[in-house]
Formats: sequence, C-alpha cells, structure tokens
Amino acid sequence: MLGQTPPTSKPSQTKFKVISLFSGAMGLDLGLQCTGQFEIIACVEKEKVFCDTIRLNQKKGLLSKDLKIFEEDICNITPKEVLDSVGLRSGEVDLIAGGPPCQPFSTAGRRGTFQDPRGTLLWQYLRFIKDIQPRFFLIENVRGLMSAALRHRPIAERPELGGAPLEDDEKPGSFVHRFAKDLKKINGSSYRLDCFGVNAVNYGAPQIRERVLFIGNRYHAQVNFPEPTHGSPQANDGQRKTLNSEVQDLKPWKTLRDAIGDLKEEDPVISDFSPRKKYYLNKVPEGSNWRSLTVEEQKESMGRAWYATGGRSGWWRRLSYDLPCPTLMTLPTHASTSLCHPQEVRALTLREYARIQEFPDEWEFVGATAQQYAQVGNAVPVRLGKVAGEVIISCLEELETRNWEPYPNPGENIKIKYIQSHVRTRQWYKNGKTIVFDDID
Repeated sequence: MLGQTPPTSKPSQTKFKVISLFSGAMGLDLGLQCTGQFEIIACVEKEKVFCDTIRLNQKKGLLSKDLKIFEEDICNITPKEVLDSVGLRSGEVDLIAGGPPCQPFSTAGRRGTFQDPRGTLLWQYLRFIKDIQPRFFLIENVRGLMSAALRHRPIAERPELGGAPLEDDEKPGSFVHRFAKDLKKINGSSYRLDCFGVNAVNYGAPQIRERVLFIGNRYHAQVNFPEPTHGSPQANDGQRKTLNSEVQDLKPWKTLRDAIGDLKEEDPVISDFSPRKKYYLNKVPEGSNWRSLTVEEQKESMGRAWYATGGRSGWWRRLSYDLPCPTLMTLPTHASTSLCHPQEVRALTLREYARIQEFPDEWEFVGATAQQYAQVGNAVPVRLGKVAGEVIISCLEELETRNWEPYPNPGENIKIKYIQSHVRTRQWYKNGKTIVFDDID
C-alpha cells in the first residue's frame, strides 16, 4: 500500500525539481514524492486551511523543510516570484504539477460556456508554463475536461433535434484542442500534449475514480501511459491482451477491505448521518442500496428521485468490503451518494477516507470536519500521482542521456487516449443484493 510514510525530500542534485500549483492537500505531490526522485520545491494554494495542512506536515518532516509555500490566489502571483523564491530561472524547473478546480468541466452538472478560455484557471496554469518553461508539466482533472466544448449548445438546439450543425467551438473536445493550440504558441518552447483518460482502480488504488491526466513537454517526446495492472478477478480469467496482443496477468482490484480492514480508531473524526438517514441505512445490507427497502420506503425516502431512470445507485448505499470503494465525494453523508460503512450504520471516517485515497497514516489534516473531508475528497489519488510520476521520470532520464536534445517534431502536438477508464458498477447491485465481480465488462 501507498499508505506508508513517503520519503522526505531533501535537496539533492539527483532529484527532479517540482513546482506544485493548486496543491490542495497534496495528494498528487505525495504521489510524485513516493517515487523517491522528485523534490517539491514550491507550492501555490489559495485556501488557508489547505496551506495549514501543508505546513503541519512539513513540520512533521513529511515534506522538504525548504519547501516554499505560497498562500495566494494564482491569479495574484507571478511565476517570477515563485522562481525567485527557489533560486531558479526560466527553463530550470523539471516539472509543474497540479489539478485546477474542475467543476466547470464535470459531466455531473451543467456545463458552462467558455467563450474566452483565458479567463479559466487552466489558462492561469498555462501562464505559469509559459513563463517558467518547465521541462514537463502534469495536469489532473475530471474526465469531462476531455470532451468539453468551448461553447455549450443546449441539447434542444443540437443538430440531431433539428438545429444547425455545430460550429467548431461547440464540438466535443474543442476546449482541449484550444489548450493544445495555445501551448504550441509558447515562444521558444512549443509544448506537446498527451492526454490520458484513466481509472485509479486499474492501477492498484482501492477506489473507482475516473480521471484525466495531461502530460506535456517541450522536447516533442511522445509520452505513453502504462496499461492497467489491476482488474476484475473474473475478467478474462485474470488475464488481458495488451495492444501488442501479448497476454499479461492482471492483479485483482484492491478492495475497501484492503484499504480500511485493519484500521482501528479510538477517537475518529467523522461527519455522520442524521438519525433519519440512519433509519433507512439500517435496513440496507452490506453492499446494497435503496433497492433493499420496500417500495413504500423507497418512495417515502427518495421523493421525486425514485421516479428517475438513472443515477440512483448511490441512494442509501452501504459499501461492500469485497469491492473497490466508489469515488469519494467531499462529504460521505448525502442521501443520494451515501458512503455508509459496510458493517456499521455510520459514514466513513476521515481516516478511512484518507486510507482510500492512500494518504500515509502520518499525514494530518487541519480545519473543521467538513473542511478536512473536502481536502481528502477533492485530492488526487496518491496512486495516480505515483504512476504518472514514474512515466515522467522515465522520459526525463531518457532525455538526460540525449543531453536534452529534442526529438524530431512529429507535427501534431496532441494525442488523446482512453485507457479502460470507464468501470461499470451498475451490475454490482441487482434486486437489492450485491453481486461481487459478476458480469463486469
């Protein structure tokens, strides 16, 4: 498990230097640090409580004592200020990493309109790339970012319903292509962009969490992300064929039991369900959801949501020890996305949340209970940070052997690839019962 204390980053010529943006609780940064080859030298985060968490863990020796912490809105700080604080110049930083707030790109809500993308936080990230000129950059975000359009066309006005053909900036993916186009315009360092849709559970995380990773570089290096290492124990008899038609063993997905089964807490931090919610959850067996209630109880407790045709699997959900955890939310207590303990009638505790995200047990969080949950729920899974870091390290080491000589320019500067990112869970709940790893494809 990644829940071990990450190696403390000490200044070393052998470590690649990282500037962290939108650092949050530093899940992505801890993943990079777990490789043992990255040193986080500066971070920018505007939320005071997040910065207090970073400072606390720095004092505990879990981060470099020389880490420069900027508690500031990225819009109000210049890249030069950050570079000056660490004694580096443009072009000398190995990696910029971060996950800009993702709500505008989420497919879970109403998508916004981006007639001027330069006003978004992703373009603030681009500003730092332009001025710092890192060798590589890493961006983590929601899956909806890859299909987002610059301008949203209401469904009722789309061509399939009689509307005019979509304009270029209304087409799915136009947002990412605009970002890649602007990357190519950076003076002196045209950046290539490789985009990957992945799922943390496929790489050994005990959580189903579909994310997008952008890996960019200024050497025309074409980056490849590894194929999944984990999967359903019954899928293809535990084997799969790679793109090269080779058969490769898959390790079984990590489960909630793997993450929290041995955890003992005397005084846990918890945001718990109300008595009303516990009344209904008490009637739900392990691994099931609202379908285990009587029809009368379903209608009574769910209201109009009962009549919906989809999106109901999280209602009155009690987790299963024998399955991966669903995607963590900022709070576990919403009735429609409940994260109830498998055997106890309570929500997951904060430390259980942190275990599922694979934060080390020594890592502490600061703030009110809701703020602590938000820090963990919004974090990048530590596992994904580690896997992405290993990919980037491989590229950096190869470029070092080339004396940083760029590769031939392939022309097109963007690649988009989905790597078995969507994991179907709908079939895990049938007729009020849990079907563990049955009929999953």
